[in-house]
Amino acid sequence: MMGRMTVAPHLDPANPFAAASELPYGLPDFSAITVAHYAPAIRAGIAAERAEVEAIAANPEPATIENTIEALERSGALLHRALTVFYNVSSADSSDELDAIEEELTPELSAHQDYVAMEPRLFAKVSAIAEQIDAGDLEVDPATEYLVREMLRDFRRSGVALPAAEQEELRSINARLAELGAKFGRILLAATNEAAVLVDDVADLEGLPEDAVAAAAQAAADAGHAGGYLIELQLPTQQGVLAQLARRDVRARVHEASVTRGLTPGEHDTRPVLLEIVTLRAKRARLLGYDHHAAYIAEDGTARTTDAIMGMFEPLAPKAVANAKREAADLQRAVDADTPGEQLRACDWAYYSEQVRRERYSLDDSLLRPYLELNTVLEKGVFAAATALFGITFERRADLLGYHPDVRVWEVFDADGRGMGLFLGDYYTRPSKRGGAWMNNLVDQSTLLGELPVVVNNLNIPKPPPGEPTLLAWDEVITMFHEFGHALHGLFSAVRLPSQSGTEVPRDFVEYPSQVNEMWAWEPSLLAEYAVHHKTGEPMPTEWIETLIASRLFNEGFGTTEYLAAALLDQAWHQLAPEDVPTSPADVEAFEREALERLGLDFAPVPPRYRTSYFNHIFAGGYSAGYYSYLWSEVLDADTVQWFEENGGLRRENGDAFRAHVLSIGGSQDPVAAFSAMRGRAPSIDPLLARRGLAGETA
Repeated sequence: MMGRMTVAPHLDPANPFAAASELPYGLPDFSAITVAHYAPAIRAGIAAERAEVEAIAANPEPATIENTIEALERSGALLHRALTVFYNVSSADSSDELDAIEEELTPELSAHQDYVAMEPRLFAKVSAIAEQIDAGDLEVDPATEYLVREMLRDFRRSGVALPAAEQEELRSINARLAELGAKFGRILLAATNEAAVLVDDVADLEGLPEDAVAAAAQAAADAGHAGGYLIELQLPTQQGVLAQLARRDVRARVHEASVTRGLTPGEHDTRPVLLEIVTLRAKRARLLGYDHHAAYIAEDGTARTTDAIMGMFEPLAPKAVANAKREAADLQRAVDADTPGEQLRACDWAYYSEQVRRERYSLDDSLLRPYLELNTVLEKGVFAAATALFGITFERRADLLGYHPDVRVWEVFDADGRGMGLFLGDYYTRPSKRGGAWMNNLVDQSTLLGELPVVVNNLNIPKPPPGEPTLLAWDEVITMFHEFGHALHGLFSAVRLPSQSGTEVPRDFVEYPSQVNEMWAWEPSLLAEYAVHHKTGEPMPTEWIETLIASRLFNEGFGTTEYLAAALLDQAWHQLAPEDVPTSPADVEAFEREALERLGLDFAPVPPRYRTSYFNHIFAGGYSAGYYSYLWSEVLDADTVQWFEENGGLRRENGDAFRAHVLSIGGSQDPVAAFSAMRGRAPSIDPLLARRGLAGETA
């Protein structure tokens, strides 16, 4: 089996990262890895890859695919092994020791990345290969040609052509930005943990289901508040408990804790960090010849320009707000019935929305939860959908360990019985895990390296006391399907080059397959199997399922408005010139308020999904000026859902086509062209408008 290039890294052979793991599919040996292993392995990996890149750049022979492109693809094995594990663990089970390692090594990693990205001899070699292709002197497969073009663009975007002094300035900016992104994430995690709401009297939790009350009691005990109840915060503005808490004063406490994270001067204040991030990104964009950071990011996606992004989203904003205001009028009537004379507030939306939904559709989230047990949803819903669509199956591997006791491992088999890779599920929240939900790779699929994928899904579901079932809210069910869509993108990858593996696609395309996978949560045949009572095994009543499906357009005004507010707030920050960035932390809220007013999204009952001070996606999560991508991807998603429906839905033939055209190709070709090949035409926005309750509107 061929693998990556290796250069003696002067690393203790006893270090688990010194050689590739011998566990199935190269799963890292978490039983052997300790905190002490990371820094030596990462530093040795930097040295090894630098030597490998130097050997490629200094090679006196003419540049070829083998001695340049494939050689670069093989380089960096040790560093890649160490970093994939380090970043997985530091995001899902962090510690002070890991935080210190990240803070210490981030400048070194940034400098190393700049060394590779700005190496002029590599740029010259890749340019020479491109010239041979253009002249017809070199024939290559489409995936390799696509990579060569992308590499040239990346070299230019990295500043390889800048004068030496400006390159040095760019390196300094990149190093500082890497430090600040990690710092923002650490401060926000601490601020979110600190903002958890402690309740002393169980009566204040009126409306919460018994399992949620038990989880709050367990969280309080774990935090040293025995006898109390701790409501831990989720990353978005809206907190799941707000749909059920009957006492308005408690709802207000929880909402206030959520929206003020990062705004208090002191150790948990994220504003100084985010302002420096925005300023440095703007300076870097100017150095590289772009109007602003948003333009720099857009060029690397399928959108290509900020004009395209704003041209799609700005016209949607007033329509979304109009929908939200119509929904708010319904909720106000419910508020009036409870507390005459009181106005609907943001802390009320989820609670009264649940009341209106229950009245209109006879649904109550607390009634649904007993029918939505985590393991049943996973095995008879998420996994079953994948089996029906693609023929793949899953076998629990209790003999394989994850990085935390909560992590479970499954081996995935293709329809012909061939092992495809491993799937790791890490579903519970904990103080050491960052908020939100995400997918990561531990091993990237590549036929060049002979590697099969190992992928991880992370969620943040409150963990019940020992022996109690994990009951889900409907939104958590959707999130499980969504993140598994990312996992399928990684598992089905069938590319030669590791840099094109799985989710290595433009940021505004990466959410597309995961959003498509959400559709199967609503599939009636699957709901009948996974939505069953955790005690009796009785299926969820048919009329509930029918009502659940019928309610899909409910609250779309709210959902679209809170999303657009966050996406366009992201654009507002990142379309600034360096000199226009606010200089005082006290100005952050004013900038946010003015931006939302200018965009017509200043509707108080519907705040942005993420306010600036806790917008982890854009300041620490890789989505800077790219949060728009969820809705951009949803254009493709809604169109693809329509394609599935037109062709019979949950059928192997449909799954095989989606796998062949989208899931298997990774970043080896133009993604929108791949979509069009499957759909038979270019994407249309009409299915999205219908889904979002905007059909008939001009956008």
